Amino acid sequence: MMYPFIQLEDKTEIVHSEAMADGMVKVYIEKPVEGGFHSAVCYLPDYKWEEITGFCKIEIDRYQEIIESTAHLIIRFAREGGFGNAANF
Repeated sequence: MMYPFIQLEDKTEIVHSEAMADGMVKVYIEKPVEGGFHSAVCYLPDYKWEEITGFCKIEIDRYQEIIESTAHLIIRFAREGGFGNAANF
């Protein structure tokens, strides 16, 4: 299951999985563009990037900064069933 985390000003969505058995969390980034989407996957806590489609290095570097600055929250929410459960909504 994927949980919403944040939407950026350019409509880029960042969502994350539940914590996996090995402690890893899949972070999925998707940005709407004309004719489709650009997307990428980053696995925490290793910051391992995979499946990068359409994003340039500068964009991935920006997303890396965003994920690094919020990784503690993403990992916490992944362990607690998403933001809604963690915040008791």
